[in-house]
Amino acid sequence: MLDDYFSGFRMRFSTNNCTTNWINLDVGLAMGCTISLILFVMAMEVILKAAEGSADPANLGGGCSMPPLKAFMDDTNIICSKEDETRRMLTRLDVLMSWCRMEFKPKKSRSLSIRKSKVDKATTFTVAEQQIATLSQEPVKSLGRWYDSAMKDTRRGAERLELASESF
Repeated sequence: MLDDYFSGFRMRFSTNNCTTNWINLDVGLAMGCTISLILFVMAMEVILKAAEGSADPANLGGGCSMPPLKAFMDDTNIICSKEDETRRMLTRLDVLMSWCRMEFKPKKSRSLSIRKSKVDKATTFTVAEQQIATLSQEPVKSLGRWYDSAMKDTRRGAERLELASESF
């Protein structure tokens, strides 16, 4: 049933002078299609569960630990206590994503390595044979908030004051 449903996604382009032939769409999510969204989330969950065993839960100290993978849709965070576990996790995820005909976008990824409570700028990671920029090299904005290697929240307070002053 799903095969019949998804086999009919086609598109073509038209201009004043030309119309292309119909093109079958084989990859991606169909906009407005609730089934596509549910299937994508289910597929990502299977991929993450298959990779989860590549690393132990991250030790946060004081008897607290955290699973090595946190995700929302296709945004995934890897949280490991050891560098070699992080590398194994990235390798495993890369293999699984390739198998699923999906790919990482290393340019949109960032890494942060902390050793002895200090940011380690020398440790770098790769995925899809490309280096992942560190937060020291390139801060990243996520859900409207900037993250960098300073690990301080003072900028967030300044951002809130700017937003408050703009609204008056």
